[in-house]
Amino acid sequence: MERQIRLCDCNRSFAVDEKTLAAGIPGPLKVHHELCRREIGEFESALACGDVLVGCTQEAALFAEVAAERPAVRIDFFNLRENAGWSAEGSGATPKMAALIAAATLPEPDPVVGVTLAAGRNLLIVGEAGAALGWAERLAGRFEVSVLFTGSSRDAELPLERRYPVWSGADVTLSGHLGAFDAVWAQQNAIDLDLCVRCNACIRACPEGAIGWDYQVDAARCRTHRACVSACGTVGAIDFARADTRREGRFDLVLDLSPEPLLRRVEPPQGYAAPGRDPLDQALAVQALEGFVGEFEKPRYVALDARLCAHSRSRKAGCSNCIEACSAEAIASAGDVVRVDPYLCQGCGTCSTVCPTGALASQYPRVEDLGVRVKTVLARYREAGGEDACLLFHSAEAGRALIERLARRGKGLPARVIPLEVWSADAVGLDLTLGSLALGACQVAVLAAGTHDAAPLRAQAAHAQTILAGLGYAGEHLSVIEADEWPALEAALWDWSPAQGVSRPASFRLVPRKRDTLDLALRHLHALAPAPATEIALQAGAPFGAVAVSDACTLCMSCVGTCPTGALSAATDAMRLGFLEKSCVQCGLCANACPENAVALTPRLLLDDAARRVVPLKEAEIFHCVRCGAAMGAKPMIDAMFARLAGHSMFASEAQQRRLHMCADCRVIDLMENENGTKAWNMTE
Repeated sequence: MERQIRLCDCNRSFAVDEKTLAAGIPGPLKVHHELCRREIGEFESALACGDVLVGCTQEAALFAEVAAERPAVRIDFFNLRENAGWSAEGSGATPKMAALIAAATLPEPDPVVGVTLAAGRNLLIVGEAGAALGWAERLAGRFEVSVLFTGSSRDAELPLERRYPVWSGADVTLSGHLGAFDAVWAQQNAIDLDLCVRCNACIRACPEGAIGWDYQVDAARCRTHRACVSACGTVGAIDFARADTRREGRFDLVLDLSPEPLLRRVEPPQGYAAPGRDPLDQALAVQALEGFVGEFEKPRYVALDARLCAHSRSRKAGCSNCIEACSAEAIASAGDVVRVDPYLCQGCGTCSTVCPTGALASQYPRVEDLGVRVKTVLARYREAGGEDACLLFHSAEAGRALIERLARRGKGLPARVIPLEVWSADAVGLDLTLGSLALGACQVAVLAAGTHDAAPLRAQAAHAQTILAGLGYAGEHLSVIEADEWPALEAALWDWSPAQGVSRPASFRLVPRKRDTLDLALRHLHALAPAPATEIALQAGAPFGAVAVSDACTLCMSCVGTCPTGALSAATDAMRLGFLEKSCVQCGLCANACPENAVALTPRLLLDDAARRVVPLKEAEIFHCVRCGAAMGAKPMIDAMFARLAGHSMFASEAQQRRLHMCADCRVIDLMENENGTKAWNMTE
């Protein structure tokens, strides 16, 4: 049975054209006025007939509670009120409502591969002795507490009962993730609290009172008489000349009370809290840490295709965009490619946005799944009479909350602005924006609310806008809206005039490989362009461009060996270097690998057939062995080798220099025939 659609105009606070909306829907659709109150019985009756899709998110909890009595029935929700109805143009929002309904009726995409995280109650508290011990006493009954002092305090006092480990140290480093945090520190204080039995003998023996009730030696007071060492005796907890100072441990959770966090990351790992010194913030952090105890599964947000990675080749540096952009420090170099730690990754997707080759691809959601939503939304919007569609990509938390506040307090979204929710707006890259414009949107906006750094989004939008302007499309097509309050979002959207879109939407779907999607989108945009230019100059950092070589090139083909995308190739029938511009991502590996510094990059977009055809960059005659005639390689390379070795003492004579122009076999033969030295077979006793 087809899923039923139940809409509600929320006590007639906005208009819903039931007849128009029902015309484009395969299943039954009905509009209510008080579905969550007076008409709740009709909702219960609908549940008896099968699955239900409800156009209300405010009362999702209530509807889910009612539906819980029928576990076999599926119930889903989407937001019609804030996304469309509550708007100064709500009366004209019927095409957008139709688009939102169409998106909500799409089947769920295939699930994303998950990563399992498990954390027990092993909690490390790091910080000054007083604060750390205070929280340890409060939490000892709820966690398996361990305490690491990073600063002593005369007012701090270790408890009489040893209920949890206490250490002291400095130079603390922390790594790992939820359930597997590794702490390393140096035991610098003379008293090792792990060995100390707290007998107080050292405190009584110290004439300067340099040892406090935290059992740490105050170096400023200590006068090196070492009476405490004698008092400690065979326990051996006090050692002023300790050689082995390294200490380490593994923990499930970390409460960092240090003045400066041990992990200075924009996106710290789950299970790590650094609330600072404010008691309220510390209490909230502890409460949050309790929620991480247990076993969890999170999506593997990013997929890596190492074959496409342009990070490095043969120890030559190439692209490091993803490493520099990752706010969670989840990406690191691993030789020629990068390595993604799925346990640290928070799913912002910036890495997939800045990756020029598509080696890193966001999986939550996948671009191809988003593409289906985009294509469906735009098609239904047009069918319902909508014009000048503008897609607004926003994050699932901060972006959604900002749109809801705008609908409640301001003018709401314009009728032509269709919101599309993604896990993180940072993942909206060049392939998705240009693909959306090719599919019929006249503009694409990315709401950067909740984004840590919008610079990568702005760079992508700038490249796309340059391309569109170069093709003659009038107006501003891309916008990154950096708004944290609803008035700024309202101004950005309502003051934005529609731009010129394509005259005919594309029929293709967005595909998993980034460069393939870009190729499809650019071909369509070029085919329908008002001024179809064949070459567009781009700014540095663009993922398109040309490669040129100077006369210094010897055709050694080092650049071919390092090119990760196959844009550079060596011909099989001649000494010729070829270039396929469509595949070039301007990673710079070829320039870094060239021993002659003969390679130059030029960012640009070539849109004619020449970009899809291998063109020769340089060709040279083949050098043949002067003795046997065998092919030895490109003549410029042999000439360059001869020029470098001509002044060497081993090649001083004409015969020795001639030997450089021979193949390996002939050099050996010539050496044996003409060398004047004593031969082994001519030697006598």
